[in-house]
Amino acid sequence: MRIAIMGGTFNPIHYGHLRIAEEAREALSLDKVVFMPANIAPHKTESPALPEARTEMIRLSIAGNRFFEVSDIEIKRGGRSFTIDTLRALKENDKSLDISLIIGNDSFNDITTWCEYESIFELSSFIVVERPGYPVKKPGEVLPVELARKFWYDAGKGMFLNSFGTTLTYLSTTLMDIASSDLRAKVREGASVRYMLPDPVIEYIQKTGLYK
Repeated sequence: MRIAIMGGTFNPIHYGHLRIAEEAREALSLDKVVFMPANIAPHKTESPALPEARTEMIRLSIAGNRFFEVSDIEIKRGGRSFTIDTLRALKENDKSLDISLIIGNDSFNDITTWCEYESIFELSSFIVVERPGYPVKKPGEVLPVELARKFWYDAGKGMFLNSFGTTLTYLSTTLMDIASSDLRAKVREGASVRYMLPDPVIEYIQKTGLYK
């Protein structure tokens, strides 16, 4: 089973997230993309909406796509959500899983600030997608020298391989410069967020008074 995890606060989930997941699934022939809302994101200072609300918005947005799932594993675990803990739990449950992480290049550029980041490369492949306004940096520009030396580019496969047996793929996707923080601001101001969020998510936000 080849799955990709897309993590984040999803506060709220929007079409940028969904389109990236769809294009990654198609380009890399993934069996499934799992949206994984964080309970508390280590790199975020702003408190997100309640976990139940963020999870429900994901459920509403992916309804009808058999290749998409949502997991509340990080929410149930509580506390700060560290990727390494999630990967270890998934591997412990099913050692045969072939896991990739879908992250923006802004996050990849700061990967050395992640908890036990070198171990993450041992447990998971990476799918790095472009984020508007952030430079695309290769492993040699991001990782310490000793770790970067474990990576080499395979032109035939169009990806970086490494001595851990995982991969690193830079994937060009449709760029949608949508930020959840901007969406929250629009909702507070009473501005339209139509065509930026799925309609069921807009209806949920209106019904619950979220972000007001």
